[in-house]
Amino acid sequence: MSNIPETGRTPRVQIRLIVIQVLVFSLLLTLGGRLWYLQIRQGKEYTDEARSNHVQQVVQPAVRGSILDARGVPLADNETRLVVSASRTELLKMKDDGKAVLTRLAGVLGMKPKEVRDKVRLCDAKTPQPCWNGSPFQPIPVTNKATTQQALTIRERAEDFPGITAEPAAVRRYAAPGKSRTAQVLGYLSPVTDQEIQEAKNTDSPFLRSDQVGRSGLERTYDKALRGKAGVTRYEVDNLGRVLGEAESDPGRPGSNVVTSIDARVQAVAEYELDAAMKAARKEPDRNTGTNYKADSGAVVVMESKTGRIVAMASMPDYDPNAWVGGISAKDYARMTGKESNLPLLNRAIQGQAAPGSIFKVVPTTAAVNAGYPFNGTYPCPSSYSIGSQVFKNFESQGHGSITLGRALEVSCDTVYYGLSHKEWQKDGGMKPKKDAKDWFYKTAHQFGLGAETGIDLPNEVKGRVPDRRWKQSFWETNKAWWCKNGKKGGDYVQQLSYENCLEGNLMRAGDSVNYSIGQGDTLVTPIQMAVIYGAISNGGTLWNPTVGKAIVSPDGKQVEEIKPTAHGRLPMDAKTRDLMDGALAGVAERGTAAWRFGQVGWPQKKIPMHAKTGTAEVYGKQTTSWFATYTKDYTVVMTIAQGGTGSGASGPAVRNIYDALYGLDDAGNQDLRRALLPTPQRTLPKILADGTIEAPEIKPYDPDSQKVPDGTSPPALAGPPATGRRD
Repeated sequence: MSNIPETGRTPRVQIRLIVIQVLVFSLLLTLGGRLWYLQIRQGKEYTDEARSNHVQQVVQPAVRGSILDARGVPLADNETRLVVSASRTELLKMKDDGKAVLTRLAGVLGMKPKEVRDKVRLCDAKTPQPCWNGSPFQPIPVTNKATTQQALTIRERAEDFPGITAEPAAVRRYAAPGKSRTAQVLGYLSPVTDQEIQEAKNTDSPFLRSDQVGRSGLERTYDKALRGKAGVTRYEVDNLGRVLGEAESDPGRPGSNVVTSIDARVQAVAEYELDAAMKAARKEPDRNTGTNYKADSGAVVVMESKTGRIVAMASMPDYDPNAWVGGISAKDYARMTGKESNLPLLNRAIQGQAAPGSIFKVVPTTAAVNAGYPFNGTYPCPSSYSIGSQVFKNFESQGHGSITLGRALEVSCDTVYYGLSHKEWQKDGGMKPKKDAKDWFYKTAHQFGLGAETGIDLPNEVKGRVPDRRWKQSFWETNKAWWCKNGKKGGDYVQQLSYENCLEGNLMRAGDSVNYSIGQGDTLVTPIQMAVIYGAISNGGTLWNPTVGKAIVSPDGKQVEEIKPTAHGRLPMDAKTRDLMDGALAGVAERGTAAWRFGQVGWPQKKIPMHAKTGTAEVYGKQTTSWFATYTKDYTVVMTIAQGGTGSGASGPAVRNIYDALYGLDDAGNQDLRRALLPTPQRTLPKILADGTIEAPEIKPYDPDSQKVPDGTSPPALAGPPATGRRD
C-alpha cells in the first residue's frame, strides 16, 4: 500500500487524460480532413481513375498521309494488306514463352521458326536486327504479306494460335513510280519507342503505342504532318472484361499529304543515268593504278536554279525502303549495314563529303577578285609551280601561257591559282600570320556557305570542311599525340607526314594554301553545297536553302500550307564579277574542259545556254573523284562519282543525258517539246479531291532509247576536232 497521498497524483492523471484527448481529437480531425479531401475535393478525379481501371481502349490507327511528287504522283502512300501480329504479353504468359505457338505460326506462314521468334524479341544494345524496337505492349507484326488462306487458317484455329491476330491493315508502300526509288530522300518508318512516347507526352503531338515514326528523309522531317491523329474509343467493362457501354471516343484524323518538288520522271532519269555512269566507269582503266575504276558510290542533284527546289536527288548505292515495312529481315538489314554494303542508307547528296577538285575554283576566283586581282588581268599558267623544293604540277602538266581568270576557269589551269594563293599566303605572314591577316581564300569559302549546312529540309545534313587556320589548330590539338607517337623522320610517306605534323601541324604551310586553292588537301564539300553555289551563280547571287517539300495539303485538299523558298545569303561578288564568271563557265561548255560533252556534240547553246565546270579530285590511297557542276537558266545539275575518274569523262555523259531528257533534245541538239520531261520548272500544285483521291498521271520507266538520248555507257561521237585544254 502506497504511502503517497491520493491527492498528490490526481493532477498528473488529469494532465495525461487531457493530452490523450488532444491526440485523439487531432487524429480524428486529421482523418476527417483527409476523408473530406478524398471524398469531396478529389472525389471526381479518383472516381474517374477507378472507372478507368475498368475501361479498355481500342485504337484505330490514323492513315498516314502520302508523299507526292510535284504532279501528284505518289512516291509513298498506303495499301491494305493482311497483317499477322503476335502479342508478346500473351506469349509470355505461356509456360514455354510461346515458342510452340510461334513454331506453329512459322509453319502456316512458310517461315523458319527462328525467323518468327527473332521478329518478336525486343531490341537492345546486344540484340541484332531483326528485333522489335517499339513498345512491348502492342501487337508485334510478324508479316504484312499474309495470304487470305493463311489469315483464315489462323483465325479458324484460334485455339492453336493464342495471342496471334490476322487482320487487314493499312501498310506503308513506297511506290517507286517509273522505277524511281527516291530511297534516301523518302526515308522509312519504324515503331515508336517508349522513350519517344514519354518525351512527346506533354507536346501538341503525343505518340500512341501503335504509332509508326519517320526515321530518315522526308518521313522524318514531316512526320508530324504525315502521321495524323489516331482515333481512340474507350469501353467500360466489368471485372470479367464484358463490355458495359462506351465511355468516350476521340475521333481520328488522317495525316496530311506532303507535296514535293521532286518530279518522278526526272528522278527516274537521274537514278538510271547515275547508275549507268558508275557501271561505265568500272569498265574504264585507271592509268594511275593500272586497274579499272571502282566507281563505288555517287550522287546527283537536279535543282531549280531560281528557287532552290529539288527536282531530283539520287544517291548510289541505294536500297528499297519497302524492306523496312512491317519489320526488316536479318538478310535485308545485313545487306544495308554490313561491311560489304557500302552504306546505302547514306544520302550522299547531303552526307557524302569529298574534296571538290576544280569545281571549287569559282571560290578562289571570287577570292582573287575581292583581294584586288582583276578578273580580266593576265596571270601565268605554266606547266608547274615550285615552292622551295616542292613542285606542284598543272593537271596533265600542260601550260597555257598568260591567261585571264576566265580562261583559267575554262581550261582549269591549276598553276594560276597556285600563284595567287601563294602570294596571298605570303601577304598574310606565311607561317607566322599577321594579326590582321585577310585570309581571302578561306574567308570567301565561308561566304559561299561552305563549312556550314545549306538548310535543306532533310535530316542529318553534314557541313563539309573549310581547312582554315582555326580548323588547323583544332585538328592539330586533337591529333598531335598520335602524330608524335607514330611519326618518324625519314620514314615512309605516312611516318614522315606524321613527324612534320607533330612539329608544326597547326601552322598553315604554303603547300596547304596552294592545294586548297584548287579544291584539294583537307577541303570537303557535299554535292548539295556545290549545287547551291552554282545555282546562285545562275540566278544572280542568291544562296537558297534547298527544299524538297513544296506544300502540306490536308486529306480533303481544302487546306494548303505552301513551303516557300528561303535564302540564307548572297554570293560575295558584285554583278560585274558574276557576269564575267557566268561567261567563263559558258566558255567551259563551249570550248573548255566540258566542250566534248556539250560544245562539240550538238548542244543548242544559243537557245539554252549551258554553263559548266569539271573537276577531278585526288584522294590519298584511292582513285580520283569525278565531279561535274552545270547550270542553265532553269536548272542546276551536279554529279559526283567516288573513284570514278575524271569529271567530264565519268559524270559528263550522264549529266548531258539528264539535260536532254529535261529539255527534250536529241543527240543532234534538236528540241521536241513533246518528249521534254520538264522544259520549265513545275509551278502549280497537284489537285487533291474532297474524297482524298489525287489526279496523278501515270509514270512509265525511263527508257533512254525511246528518249533518243545516249545511255551513258560510252561517250557520244565528237562532232568536230578534239576539245582544247584538259578533260578535267
